[in-house]
Amino acid sequence: MRTSIRALTLAALLGVLALPAAGQVTIREDAIWAKQASGPIQLDGVLDEADWALAEVRVLRWAENAGIPGSGWKVEGGDTPSDPTEATLRFLVYDNQLYLGAEVADASVGGSRDFNRHDGFLMSIKDHADPNFPKPMTEYFYAWWYPLQLETPPPGQEPAFIGRWAEWPPGTPRTPEQIAAWDAVTIVDGLSNDDGVLDTGYTVEMRFDLTVMGYDVTQPEGDIIEWNISVYDCDWLWPLDALQLSYNRVWWQCPWGYDDWFNEVRIYARPDVTVADEAPLLESELVLPVLNAEPVIDGVLDEDVWDDPGVYSFDIRYGDDALRMTYPGVGPYRAGQYQPEVNGSQAFVVDPGDANVKIFVNGDKMYFGFDVNDIVVQYHPVFDRWDGFMVNFNDRVSTGPDHQLLGRRLSFQVGEDGAAVPRDYLVGMVSIGDAEVAVDLKAGTSVDTLGTTPDTGYTAELSVDLTALGYPPGLGDRIVFFGINLLDGDSFTPYTFSYGTRTWWFRQYEGNCCATWAEIAKGTGVDDGGGDWADSGSGFLLLPGYPNPSPQPSVRFQMPEYGDVTLEVFDVLGRLVQSKRLGLRGLGVHRELLDLKGQSAGVYMYRITVEDPGTGKTRAALTGKTVLLR
Repeated sequence: MRTSIRALTLAALLGVLALPAAGQVTIREDAIWAKQASGPIQLDGVLDEADWALAEVRVLRWAENAGIPGSGWKVEGGDTPSDPTEATLRFLVYDNQLYLGAEVADASVGGSRDFNRHDGFLMSIKDHADPNFPKPMTEYFYAWWYPLQLETPPPGQEPAFIGRWAEWPPGTPRTPEQIAAWDAVTIVDGLSNDDGVLDTGYTVEMRFDLTVMGYDVTQPEGDIIEWNISVYDCDWLWPLDALQLSYNRVWWQCPWGYDDWFNEVRIYARPDVTVADEAPLLESELVLPVLNAEPVIDGVLDEDVWDDPGVYSFDIRYGDDALRMTYPGVGPYRAGQYQPEVNGSQAFVVDPGDANVKIFVNGDKMYFGFDVNDIVVQYHPVFDRWDGFMVNFNDRVSTGPDHQLLGRRLSFQVGEDGAAVPRDYLVGMVSIGDAEVAVDLKAGTSVDTLGTTPDTGYTAELSVDLTALGYPPGLGDRIVFFGINLLDGDSFTPYTFSYGTRTWWFRQYEGNCCATWAEIAKGTGVDDGGGDWADSGSGFLLLPGYPNPSPQPSVRFQMPEYGDVTLEVFDVLGRLVQSKRLGLRGLGVHRELLDLKGQSAGVYMYRITVEDPGTGKTRAALTGKTVLLR
């Protein structure tokens, strides 16, 4: 009830502010906080600790999307469910243990020897203790699935542990080490494997040891646990009712325990986010700048915008683990590299793939600039030997067979003549004018597959109209899911020295985990409708303060360069209630809490002024508004 009241209050206040659709704050549907519990959690299947009532909640329901971009549902067999799934999940952490409290409403609880015809949870945690990148999945499967027993399981049977921290077959006693790594207790309100009397549901209290998986939520900066879940639901099998039998599943971001599909849940935990606190809204993993520029798409990065410090820029480099760890959010663990066999072997990589990528948005278009260093620029018809890029997006309207947002692969390679050759979904977009792509060879570079004369590399430009990927004009909630893959093929004489590599930022392919949750700033080039956003026209951006409204409002702003910053806050009568010099702030996104102690609830205006530290000249004056809750 407390959450519902707060949601109504938020909706009412947003109505007062009359924020445009493009300026509204979007809640992270791929993430949740696991608050620090006030004490140990007793694993007994009863969520009677007071901390559970203060935990963050996620509800999974049949035929409802649990959160873009990767959530979905699927009928595995039988009829449309007459008792559809509803699972309420809660998360806590304590002493580097993650706790899951789950309440599942279910009138028919049980399982069988057949996969999919059972109730339970199929989960995964990415193994950060593994030295490889991207970090592999580890299966945590907890269900009434007993593949080696009789078709009709006995009434009252408990769910089995399956996966890394269990023995095969399901139901085999586990070692103390396995129990310490993962354990759970389930209470059924009714009787499993017996539909003689209707059940009400079941409650699971589960514990994951995070230390063995390479996480540490006790460190000051906390950690992000990479997790996902499918809730299986089988009804009317005990005994079989052919007219009502239904078995299906609904999932949050990824449906599997071993296969890395679609996306993942990011569970955030930090020592200072406790059950005594209102969990802060989770910010996007990165903010893409909006700049007032329309470069000519000719492959030459000679326009001023590509040198603008406000452009979002990062490097992709094969074999560079240290670089990978600088990526935002879960990027360090989802980025990776791969070397396929070429000519029957994997040759030594003499010239690792190396590129700089720059991104900005103007209007409804997203622009990419690529600067590639490469001693062998080549054209080859075999995908594993391409030189080029793959930019993969999630469409914001079209869905796949599992009801997840469909992925789109926009690829291009360097052609025989040195021009860009669109591939995959990019071909159609270019043909109707929804995208442009071009490549330009650097000085001294020629395209061949001999490797006899050293090249220097190439540059490329790509523009994508996001409205062709399901976004409304103005880009709606301004959230973009994408990843980038550098394709580098190098050929030499003798041919056995040739190789190809792929090195990716966040996501390798459009159907893989995991795209970044990126937010497009609102500013120049977009009609902001008088909302909460502002832009000076020179890369200084005012970003949405999270949360807004809030008992503790904050402001966020983006700086393209160093500046001397001052914050002023005014009430609705124009009276100054706070003035604070924030001092020198550098390139990047900054957040500052507003000091409104002693002030009454209501609307407040604020102004961020940025001055040149050398001359004192005003570089930007950004104004916005927020709402103080009491």
